[in-house]
Amino acid sequence: MGMKVPVRIFANDDLVKRMVSDRTIQQAVNVSMLRGVQKNVIVLPDGHQGYGFPVGGVAAMDYNEGIISPGSVGYDINCGVRLIRTNLTQVQVRPKLAALVSDLFDTIPAGMSKREGCIGLTRTELDEVLVQGVPWLVNRSYATNDDLEMCEEKGHIEGAEPEKVSNEAHRRGTPQLGSLGSGNHFLEIQKIDKIYDRDAAELMGLRKEGDVTVLIHCGSRGFGHQICKDYLAVCEQSHQKYGIELPDKQLACVPNLSEEGESYKKAMRCAMNYSWSNRQTITYWTRRSFERVFRQSESDLDMKLVYDIAHNSAKAEIHHIDGKDRKVVIHRKGATRAFPAGSPEIPQKYRKIGQPTFIPGSMGSASWVLLGKPNSLENTFGSTVHGAGRLLSRTAAHKIYNYKQIIEQLQERGICLKSTTRYEVVEEAPQVYKDVDTIADISHQLGIATKVARLVPLGVIKG
Repeated sequence: MGMKVPVRIFANDDLVKRMVSDRTIQQAVNVSMLRGVQKNVIVLPDGHQGYGFPVGGVAAMDYNEGIISPGSVGYDINCGVRLIRTNLTQVQVRPKLAALVSDLFDTIPAGMSKREGCIGLTRTELDEVLVQGVPWLVNRSYATNDDLEMCEEKGHIEGAEPEKVSNEAHRRGTPQLGSLGSGNHFLEIQKIDKIYDRDAAELMGLRKEGDVTVLIHCGSRGFGHQICKDYLAVCEQSHQKYGIELPDKQLACVPNLSEEGESYKKAMRCAMNYSWSNRQTITYWTRRSFERVFRQSESDLDMKLVYDIAHNSAKAEIHHIDGKDRKVVIHRKGATRAFPAGSPEIPQKYRKIGQPTFIPGSMGSASWVLLGKPNSLENTFGSTVHGAGRLLSRTAAHKIYNYKQIIEQLQERGICLKSTTRYEVVEEAPQVYKDVDTIADISHQLGIATKVARLVPLGVIKG
């Protein structure tokens, strides 16, 4: 097999060296060999080795002749980030920070414990969520119409069919709606550290330095994981039927328009609707915690959703390739849509400035709010970074760091942490990730998504 298109890497020299040291670039080369791949395969600055397809990678497959690949979307389908603003300042929050973190930790299930999500569902109700997404929660007062408007796809994607989801995935998804999960997922109370684009920040309701926000990072939990597992097995059994050669068995795939491909997409869309609903449910209970601790209403606290956007998906889109508009399936794995101003996919409120995107940090590190720009469509299929990207494996993290030193570092910086286990705190230490400010700088300099605001943590809830 040979490369059908080039691999294009957006990174500085140091980041490229790190990509070479693992299999990031080789994995991108492997993707460039797949049937129907278009223009080039993208590796973003946060790129690192993943399951078959690099995390921080983007690839476009021809809609009619190309493939669909579960591993190129990832196990945590539609994992994403949402930002909630408040009118509180850090001066007001700091005296009640410990109480607020404790209330959130007690309210929102996190980690791999047996504790169920915030909303218990029957099988019938779960299927309704899988088809309807966040609008199902609006009808039950867990979400507002404003929440819908500020969520990618308005919290709902058409074409979800629960019949394409296994009984095991149903079993795993029924109890977990409204839970954070484990790994790099978190809920953070943050403050605005610095504003770079005043006009965009003002439109988003991020008014001044020192104001408090809440960032939620999580996905489709065990439900999405099971769907990926199920359909990887289907693809592994089916790709030879279609004469598909694979450079890596982890890139198991089938034609996009095949029976197996259509089934995967219908199941994947169920997980997408589940994931948006999961973050919305957490948002509902976050607002209740703030109301209890500050003895003010959600409205008085101005706890509006700024935006919600995902970074693990496969979507049909139109892109200008080789001089013409082509319908393609964009696989984004650890990559975020970053469409420019005027794009119809952007909420009306933001259509004049571009699509808000977020780079979540890790406990002690900063997070960023960025804004999609025209260069993204030209260079990265309308995409930008989704995080800092790992430097060290979880095993390596335990060899270098321990829980006590990480907690002491956080305490010195005034960061309050609550976690279900010590083990995963070590795995998610800020030092095991690339420098998030460098990642944001590269995106900004490339003009694929530019800086709006830098956020820093005050309190952290982790699995």
